[in-house]
Amino acid sequence: MKTNRTWNQYVVKQENKSLVFNTIRQDTPISRAEIAQQVGLNKGTVSSLVSELINEELIGEVGPGESSGGRRPVMLFFNKKAGYSIGIDLGVNYILGVLTDLQGNILKQKQIMFDNLTYEEILAHLNEIIQKLITSAAQSPYGVIGIGVAVPGIVNKEEKILLAPNLNWRNISLKEELQNQFNIPVIIENEANAGAYGEVQFGIGKENKEIVYVSVGVGIGVGLVLNNQLYKGNNGFSGEMGHMTIDAHGAKCSCGSEGCWELYASEKALIQLAKKNNIHTSDPYDLLSHMIQLAKNNDPVALEAFNEISKYLAIGINNIVNSFNPEQVIIGNRMSAAKQWLEKPLLDSINNKSLWFSQKDLKVDFSNLHTHSNALGMAAFSAEKFLEVNFSGNEVMIIK
Repeated sequence: MKTNRTWNQYVVKQENKSLVFNTIRQDTPISRAEIAQQVGLNKGTVSSLVSELINEELIGEVGPGESSGGRRPVMLFFNKKAGYSIGIDLGVNYILGVLTDLQGNILKQKQIMFDNLTYEEILAHLNEIIQKLITSAAQSPYGVIGIGVAVPGIVNKEEKILLAPNLNWRNISLKEELQNQFNIPVIIENEANAGAYGEVQFGIGKENKEIVYVSVGVGIGVGLVLNNQLYKGNNGFSGEMGHMTIDAHGAKCSCGSEGCWELYASEKALIQLAKKNNIHTSDPYDLLSHMIQLAKNNDPVALEAFNEISKYLAIGINNIVNSFNPEQVIIGNRMSAAKQWLEKPLLDSINNKSLWFSQKDLKVDFSNLHTHSNALGMAAFSAEKFLEVNFSGNEVMIIK
């Protein structure tokens, strides 16, 4: 009984400590008295827990604050530079890496473009970018606390990449490779889930609880936030809607099926439309930018290409809206750069074809984080995991 009581006391203390810490994170700067009032703990308990957090260098003191009649209080702040997080967006033809503080502010970034590389070649580039970001991190109490990698494919609960068809990957244990290389905790996640998390934490999705994030790049992925929680499905495979069939007699997809949505509404479709109309660019990595430049010059082929893609994009979004009845649909990743030409035909098509009651209170937005949603989401996953483990030993993925 004594052992159980001791364990229960420890658990309660850790929960209280987490509560105090998260209050400081959310409302920084804040005084001890304000914390006690908000969380319902006595001042002595709060003061003791604050002292521990200061010793751990997760928070600091600044001040004094404004007086409410007595002595001016010492204010507490979250030490966002107690450690640093690395977020990687591993795309089909690019790698984007960011180094952030624990609050998600980007301090350094690296990006490369590539085409048709083997797994080993991509891994070499990935290791190089991660090493450069680690080297660029300033001195801090905890150093680089985690590496998060978003990948365009199916990731199981053990974070193994089962299939990334656009990279031609199957059964890849990238997590183990990176942890062995850098001896730092690694998280692997589907890129659309990462993008959804990034939008909720830092982007245009902050105010909503029911969100569909549509990541449109070379392929299409979908991240679902349902009732303020990232929905991953029974085995972690939810959101593979880029491979839902919209044409039963359509072209063959890299996933093995036919007529998949991403064949008609992603950069793949743009590439095919450009080839069909003999549009070429000196930069094979970024046809999208070339097409955007043509559209700015009112090139009719480019304008029609974006118009066609927007209509197919709307078909898939209508299916998702009718299925999940979200508050908000956010379109992100590289194709969001073409918002100027996609938005109006997209919204017109959604308004004309989706069920009228599904449209009630629905917002359709383009990401304001553009190409950084995935990388920021992964950096945030790593930071949250570090802080959760610090207090409870449990790995909890909660959207706050």
